[in-house]
Amino acid sequence: MTTTAVERITKFRRADLDDLCDATEAAILDGSGFGWLKPPTRNRLETYWRGVLVVPERELFVARLDSTVAGSAQLVKPPPNQEARAFAATLATHFIAPWARGHGLARALVDAVEEAARAGGFEVLALDVRETQEAAIKLYESVGYERWGTLPTYARVDGRMIAGHYYVKSLTP
Repeated sequence: MTTTAVERITKFRRADLDDLCDATEAAILDGSGFGWLKPPTRNRLETYWRGVLVVPERELFVARLDSTVAGSAQLVKPPPNQEARAFAATLATHFIAPWARGHGLARALVDAVEEAARAGGFEVLALDVRETQEAAIKLYESVGYERWGTLPTYARVDGRMIAGHYYVKSLTP
């Protein structure tokens, strides 16, 4: 029987960092690497993920399939000097490795980040996504995110400009 779970982590357990790097590499190779087009060195990936845990404005959530880390999402809070935007946070680096898709983990990560944002007093959650991320777009729109804009020159992939879509969701009733 397959088990799934989503949790916020503040430190890596024994295999978590390796699992997260493996999942990240698989997602990048599949074309959903939240900005990366090809996997960086393992050292660079490990440094990136360790760095996420020390940034006070970031909360890291991981999705587990049979206890193996299979994806992640981050709640990115505004820095203290952004008082005018203190009500809004961002959902970032949301991905599930291709081998773990189809178990509801992507939606469970979104739900966990939204819950944490509400608990933190945030009224709005924003995100952005490449137009080529059709499954992610479908998910975001199905859970109430509204597209408010598109940037035609969001990313360059294989020498071609890709548009990016910007979404927002109110977290208040």
